[in-house]
Amino acid sequence: MADPVQVAGQVYKPVFENKRVRVLEVRMKAGDKTPMHSHPDVVAITVRGGKVKFTAPDGQTVEADLADGSVMFFDAADHITEHLGTSDVHVFLVELK
Repeated sequence: MADPVQVAGQVYKPVFENKRVRVLEVRMKAGDKTPMHSHPDVVAITVRGGKVKFTAPDGQTVEADLADGSVMFFDAADHITEHLGTSDVHVFLVELK
């Protein structure tokens, strides 16, 4: 599956990488939607939250309200991300290698 930085560079910016992790800064404006891409296991740290929708390759969707300051773990996944809210979302993803 596609690397998020390659297919959605306007949303995902690498800010750090070594042999164990890659850290991506994620900034989404209202209405932003990424193409299908993949992440390995990842820790998400929300700076500024909002409502997002994840769509899996099989079409299943999950909506989430990301709270400011929340920290979450997600298993490796392929998905489309869509920002459903009205304010900017700002998240750091720590992808585990």
